[in-house]
Amino acid sequence: MAEGTQHGELAGTRPSVVVVDVLGSGSGQGNPGALEPAVVDPAVPLIYADDLAAVRGDGVFETLMLRDGQVHKLERHSQRFLNSAAMLNLPEPDIELWHRATTLAAEAFSADIGADEAALRWVYSRGRESTGRPSGWITVAPISPEVEAARAEGVDVMTAERGFRIDLSQRSPWALVGAKTLSYAANMAALRAAKVQGFSDVIFISDEGQVLEGPTSSVIAVKGNTLLTPPTDAGILPGTTQAALFQIAQQQGWATEQKSLTLKDLLDSDGVWLVSSVRAYARVKSIDGHKMEPPACAGQIEAMAWQAVTS
Repeated sequence: MAEGTQHGELAGTRPSVVVVDVLGSGSGQGNPGALEPAVVDPAVPLIYADDLAAVRGDGVFETLMLRDGQVHKLERHSQRFLNSAAMLNLPEPDIELWHRATTLAAEAFSADIGADEAALRWVYSRGRESTGRPSGWITVAPISPEVEAARAEGVDVMTAERGFRIDLSQRSPWALVGAKTLSYAANMAALRAAKVQGFSDVIFISDEGQVLEGPTSSVIAVKGNTLLTPPTDAGILPGTTQAALFQIAQQQGWATEQKSLTLKDLLDSDGVWLVSSVRAYARVKSIDGHKMEPPACAGQIEAMAWQAVTS
């Protein structure tokens, strides 16, 4: 669910996470019905055992980059957050309240922890089964060494079947294709399976053999002067980093295209990257064991990707 956060604290150590209760619905920590969010003790449980986020994964989330005290791509993430909530028929989030909570979380993190880069995660749940009242919170934690290594060194990926056809969103809208839901167990299982086999990431492939996305990233291929990515109607999450990258690339004279891609297209391309809000970019060094050398434009692509997550 999260990209690049660190979990767990050793007894007696300083907490490395900031938690903000956005909706005042935490387990006794906040003021139920409060109009303003509050920083809460990260060592104290926040949600109840019957919260549907924990019981059924019934909610949505966003993960934003916090760098040098500034939250990046706030509007893009806000729009996707609203879209995801609407797809789940959740009450429409008060986005201004979430923005205030984000400011509070960022300031608390800068004051209490102070790492240069962090993952700031919004979580919005349908709430408790017993009350039906939504719950929502924000966590902020430093990015992990694994994230930094992927950005600096690239990743070896394996392909994996997603297990559905690309028209699933039209045939079965209840599958919530395109919503950023809390139901990420299958994505995390794919990453674990990859690591067992000596890979560091995954690219999902549809039943028809079309490239989709990574478990926590969008797929970008470069061919000549064109940046390519699978279309969102193929059953993938609209990527905020991908959209920002394409906008910057167009301004710098690159062509961009959403296009159906196969594994052969990736292998025949000049280069492939996985892009996301916290990791920014990770060049794909190999796919299923097939080596991919960095193209001459690699530095330019990564500079644009970095700009996409920090502008």
